[in-house]
Amino acid sequence: MQFRNDKKGQPISALGYGCMRFPKNGTAIDMDKTEELIVKAVEEGINYFDTAYIYPGSEAALGKIVEKRNLRDKIRIATKLPQYLIKSRAGIDRYFNEQLERLRTDHIDYYLMHMLTDIAAWEKLVRLGILDWINEKKQSGQIINLGFSFHGNSDMFVKILDAYDWDFCQIQYNYMDENTQAGRVGLNAAAAKNIPVIIMEPLRGGRLVDQLPVEAKEKIRTSETNVSAAKLALRWLWDQPEVTCILSGMNSMEQLTENIDVASETLPGTLTQQERSLIEDIKGIIDSKLKVPCTGCRYCMPCPKGIDIPTAFSCYNHMYTENKAGGRHEYLQIMAFKKDMAEISDCVNCRKCVQHCPQSIDVPSKLVEAEKALVPWYYKLAIKAIRLVKFW
Repeated sequence: MQFRNDKKGQPISALGYGCMRFPKNGTAIDMDKTEELIVKAVEEGINYFDTAYIYPGSEAALGKIVEKRNLRDKIRIATKLPQYLIKSRAGIDRYFNEQLERLRTDHIDYYLMHMLTDIAAWEKLVRLGILDWINEKKQSGQIINLGFSFHGNSDMFVKILDAYDWDFCQIQYNYMDENTQAGRVGLNAAAAKNIPVIIMEPLRGGRLVDQLPVEAKEKIRTSETNVSAAKLALRWLWDQPEVTCILSGMNSMEQLTENIDVASETLPGTLTQQERSLIEDIKGIIDSKLKVPCTGCRYCMPCPKGIDIPTAFSCYNHMYTENKAGGRHEYLQIMAFKKDMAEISDCVNCRKCVQHCPQSIDVPSKLVEAEKALVPWYYKLAIKAIRLVKFW
């Protein structure tokens, strides 16, 4: 196992264990299989375990197994404050104390503000007294490192990055998200501040493996690189020195073993030209199914009406390059939780975006298509409910 250092110089395993998808026995976590996987992971050098308050049963399962097998001093636990549920300072304490109980520990090594999509969410926490709370927890040793996980665009990521002296951050990043979400822009911005970056969704929830187009799967199968789809995607990430740790939700011994092998052999700069070319071929196959040829350059921004045009197009494209439900869910997750969200339907056809688009996209007409596909009536109701509750 290779290791890459955190901000304080402490080693983090390049492969981290994502605890959202533990093996299931029916609807419950299969504790025997999960214990076997966790013990094997620790034996092989994995020391970063990532969970969250809202992952059903995950914190409690991890805490029980770590206590039973006496692993606490061998691992770093990362979990997340459900900031979207917080309404008061007392609420912060309540959730945090419950997490300590679930995890059967007296401290959290890496504590994240979960799923920040907008600077307004962080500003709400500041108003509730989160800064004093963080200082207290750090001084008491209950929190060792403070970070945030992010879903949103690169502009908003940089704003949040600059809003506090973070110890680390977590972003969705893979070869298809290079220019969406926080993207390479966000990765480089964090690296410039010496902030370690933890990667989630390196395989896009498996969609860069099982749900690749048939042509892409065949391209990988017949390639002389002799790599699997999963190995190719992981090698692309570990080739980048700015990447600190990649999370993988391994729920079988086969997945665990393969990922450990890749993590042990892939150092920055070791991705071959053949592999780079293969990735570009796969991206080309996926891109051929795009509804809008948007590159995410953001030259169309800012929109006078506040519409996040590149994000809307990215989600629209994901509906057809991956699956419809996934694209719609991403749109809801990224857009609806913003305090100052502008809906696609707010477009007034001013066409300023068209004047600046390097791809000569007729943006307003494509927004009409995207709105129709992304926001069916039940999503409109969900968005209204989210706006009513005001999670920010």
